[in-house]
Amino acid sequence: MATKTIGRLLVEKGILDQDALERCLTEQQKSGQRLSDILLGQKLITEDQLVEVMAERLKMPKVTLESLIIAPHIIKSVPVELARRYTLLPVFKIGKSLTVAMADPLNIIAMDELAYTTGCEIRRAIATESGINKAIERYYSVQERLKSVIGDISDVSAETADDSAAESLAEKEEAPVVQLVHLIISKAVREGASDIHIEPGLTSLRVRYRVHGRMREEAEPPKSLQAEITSRIKIAANLDVSEKRLPQDGRFSIEADNTTVDLRISTLPTIHGEKVVIRILDPRKIRIGLSQLGLNDTFLEHWQKLIHSTEGLVIISGPTSSGKTTTLYASLQEINSVEKNIVTVEDPVEYSLPLINQVHTNERAGLTFASCLRSILRQNPDIIMIGEIRDGETATMAVRAALTGHLVFSTLHANDAAGSITRLADIGVAGFLVASSLKGALAQRLVRLNCPDCLEQYTPPAAIVSMAGFPEKTEFRKSKGCGSCSMTGYSGMSGLYEYLPIDTTVREMIAEGKSDEAIKSYARNRGMETIFEAGTKKLLNGEITLEELVQVAIPDRIQSDSLTDIDMAVDFAKTTAL
Repeated sequence: MATKTIGRLLVEKGILDQDALERCLTEQQKSGQRLSDILLGQKLITEDQLVEVMAERLKMPKVTLESLIIAPHIIKSVPVELARRYTLLPVFKIGKSLTVAMADPLNIIAMDELAYTTGCEIRRAIATESGINKAIERYYSVQERLKSVIGDISDVSAETADDSAAESLAEKEEAPVVQLVHLIISKAVREGASDIHIEPGLTSLRVRYRVHGRMREEAEPPKSLQAEITSRIKIAANLDVSEKRLPQDGRFSIEADNTTVDLRISTLPTIHGEKVVIRILDPRKIRIGLSQLGLNDTFLEHWQKLIHSTEGLVIISGPTSSGKTTTLYASLQEINSVEKNIVTVEDPVEYSLPLINQVHTNERAGLTFASCLRSILRQNPDIIMIGEIRDGETATMAVRAALTGHLVFSTLHANDAAGSITRLADIGVAGFLVASSLKGALAQRLVRLNCPDCLEQYTPPAAIVSMAGFPEKTEFRKSKGCGSCSMTGYSGMSGLYEYLPIDTTVREMIAEGKSDEAIKSYARNRGMETIFEAGTKKLLNGEITLEELVQVAIPDRIQSDSLTDIDMAVDFAKTTAL
């Protein structure tokens, strides 16, 4: 009766015609199959349509598992064998009430076994069978491997009763632990994580991923596996396994998600053991052109002209993790060719670039940026990239290289483009040398982009609106979270850029020792778009939230006696972006 009612509902909603329903009902009587299986098998309806109608008929909530992030402790509440046998997945738990997504919510046997196993009151929700199966693979893959590792180690422990069998134990437990580490890394690569954090606690071991700049918990291996997991990573990275009192750094490569990924390893001794951070260097992330960095057309044209210069110094500034290296690599790939000798000196080399000679500094061995640069200048280079200017000696050599017919790229830590000019003076480079060599200065920030599939209007906290100084009637938009963005509300990242071209007047101001504020004021009057203005444009277009803009690009000072920076930014954005 229930299946016929669902069939009628499908007809009433226009999803299925009556003749097709009659044919399927006849086939059901002959074969004994469920009507839903017949409808799906003949592709007369989709799983989503079936779940929609079942939810209405049974008056149960439906869930889209792709749009949920389920905590590891909730997944642990239901054994994987049970989840696979009955095609179900735990999704919420409040007190003793556990909500479970089921492909067949009328399966009473599954309900009884769930209640007995978990000791909870079971609340049912409906989800597609394919969605549940994918979620089981996603959430239980690490947990199943953990269980396998624990089982293997326990079996070996039972067999080894004396110290002489320790080697046998190590050999037998090595393979599963290595597979577990590989699984943790592979999953991070698939999900686009930039870092993996393996963090020891007093009685626990936590694994977290950083995705789109935010941390999220992924798994919680047993504390007993801490030493094994840490040792496997240190062995792969050629680190000293016996040294647990000092930080260590290393790297190794791994095959994951159909590509070779480089991993930078950092260990740090804590009161509960060694914390391990794995930086994921996925080469696919640098296979992007300048047009994919979020540059507007006008700036892109200026930047391409600048990087095709034959000599001069180009500076990119910004805080840590602002995308400076990505911009540098994209620029180098734009101008890379067999006709040019390009040499880089980096600490460390993050990505291997074809046709480019890359040098990794080693300060312990005396191979510093400055000493590398001296040697590079004897290698007849056309283009030099210095990973970061950290001291006066390196800065002076970079400037002199730019003055002697080389195109030099480098990065600095400065708040804005004009600030990078005065930063060079602060570390000891004469103003006339900077004025003569500098071709252009770029400052940048990274912002998380709103997911376009779940964008909606919202009202930010009044305190943030007041601090930012936007008019009360300004419309703000934010993504609420959906399946496309895994309920994060974000879909990728983009850059905010501030480019300061160096013309005759700016050169004179640099040589005269003018302040960065004076240089910035002149450049703005000449039409330079600031980071805040670039961010305001994205804000008013609904690409980013107000919180994101305030976090990375709020002006340091707002003039109260004249038109504010924010008024100028809003006016600029309205006339150029909307």
